[in-house]
Amino acid sequence: MSHLDFDRIGVVVGLTAEARIARCCFTHVEIGGGTATGAQAAAHRLIGQGVQALVSFGLAGGLDPMLRPGAVVVPEAVVTNGQLLATDADLNEWLGGGTAHVLLGVDGVVATASAKHHLFLATGCAAVDLESGAVALAAEAHGLPFAVLRAICDAAERDLPPAALCALNDAGAIGLMRVIGSVIGQPRQLPGLLALGRDAAAAKRALVERTSMIERRLCRLPA
Repeated sequence: MSHLDFDRIGVVVGLTAEARIARCCFTHVEIGGGTATGAQAAAHRLIGQGVQALVSFGLAGGLDPMLRPGAVVVPEAVVTNGQLLATDADLNEWLGGGTAHVLLGVDGVVATASAKHHLFLATGCAAVDLESGAVALAAEAHGLPFAVLRAICDAAERDLPPAALCALNDAGAIGLMRVIGSVIGQPRQLPGLLALGRDAAAAKRALVERTSMIERRLCRLPA
């Protein structure tokens, strides 16, 4: 990535919590609010700011049963809208090295283990998220390199509880009252919600560790 200025990499996230982590080492971070449409808008805001490359950053769902919560994925390609779009090898190296996976970019949440299993068999993709497809397409349209740095949150065998599907507001923040209301209405989801919380914590720790590694590497660069 010697031809790129690290300070001019644009990072697209879905959640405010992901943005806090990304901003530890990236200057340009935009929040998509947890939707593919929002991610597309975030990518174009960054392009308007003059970034030289795009990175999709945050949590992902596991499709490959071998990927456990907290596993970091830096895929070699993204599949979206029937296209296979390769990530940039130099960017991948800066993000800690590629992991030889392919990630699936989708427009809607993949909420059940059965749906994840179907997508894994149908596509061979190891992980899935809502932002990476939009980032890949925006980068392709503007001739920019792109990469993905994601940590697995919900593993392939985990169903997402109803509260997780209604928790986000348009800004990508967790609406606590929405979660509480959902749990009151469907209390049997509470064990699954707590388990998902533990998995999300593991994924966020993995992202913090990876961004810390990137920051340390940047500090060793010659001025």
